[in-house]
Amino acid sequence: MRQPLAPPSLLRESALRTLQIEQAAIGGLQAKLDESFDRACELILACQGRVVVTGMGKSGHIAGKLAATLASTGTPAFFVHPGEASHGDLGMITRSDVVLALSNSGETAEVTALLPLLKRLGTPLVSMTGRPNSTLAKHADAHLNSGVEREACPLDLAPTSSTTAALALGDALAVALLEARGFTAEDFALSHPGGSLGKRLLLRVRDLMHDGERLPQVPLGSPLRDALLEITRQGLGFTCVVDSDGRLAGVYTDGDLRRTLDQFHNLRDVIVDDVMTRPGKRIAPDILAAEAVRIMEESRITALAVVDEQQRPIGALHMHDLLASGVI
Repeated sequence: MRQPLAPPSLLRESALRTLQIEQAAIGGLQAKLDESFDRACELILACQGRVVVTGMGKSGHIAGKLAATLASTGTPAFFVHPGEASHGDLGMITRSDVVLALSNSGETAEVTALLPLLKRLGTPLVSMTGRPNSTLAKHADAHLNSGVEREACPLDLAPTSSTTAALALGDALAVALLEARGFTAEDFALSHPGGSLGKRLLLRVRDLMHDGERLPQVPLGSPLRDALLEITRQGLGFTCVVDSDGRLAGVYTDGDLRRTLDQFHNLRDVIVDDVMTRPGKRIAPDILAAEAVRIMEESRITALAVVDEQQRPIGALHMHDLLASGVI
């Protein structure tokens, strides 16, 4: 028979107790940061190869996440399972690499079994353990102390506080390396081209604009009818109006048409010069697409003319293009 659930208050008390224990575990790491952390950073910054992160069990899961964080923040890294390393995957590790090994006890057999092989290779070793006097810590070139007083598990058995502390210390290491390298948001975007941040930081106006035959434009002096036909033909909600030198003199939009209808009862003799918006919002092709979004939102418009250095229209950008690309 199914046991009845504990009252919600008891469940919340358990959750609160867990969070408090794990919060204390992370806070306790601050006093453990010493010169060995600096040494670990120096070894990784001087690395000519990759940071090979390894760990077994729950520490292995943390190690995998740490490898991914390092790789996405400017430190080339990958995860190697320590059990597989002893059966051939050690060939992935070279003397130009740095190994970052995680083990709460510092005595995990699959991890310590790699020590003689790493020493023979001459590969620098950074360890992260909860026991500074453990085998793994003693044989490392730099040791990161992730020790905690107790696990959040009431039996003090299941890795909870210890893995949280290792995760936080790994993040601290990654951020210290990021800042030391002068890693920028654009660098981050290069390793995240498929994400929304990557799109905002990598896509430029020229990547999304309509150009060539898709560029809507009519010359100054054109009948309003020609401007309306151009807007309809291109389907972008506006047209550029250019002078005799091909420079942008203004734009005529769907919104301008509504205002024109309020002013003129007979559109037959109206020319576009009399009703267009001057000088018209414009943007350069190398501007970030995210900046185009800001301009459109602030100006409450849905399209922009793209111009070159001589202010000649070379493209047109519509809000729909920005939506379709994932920039917004």
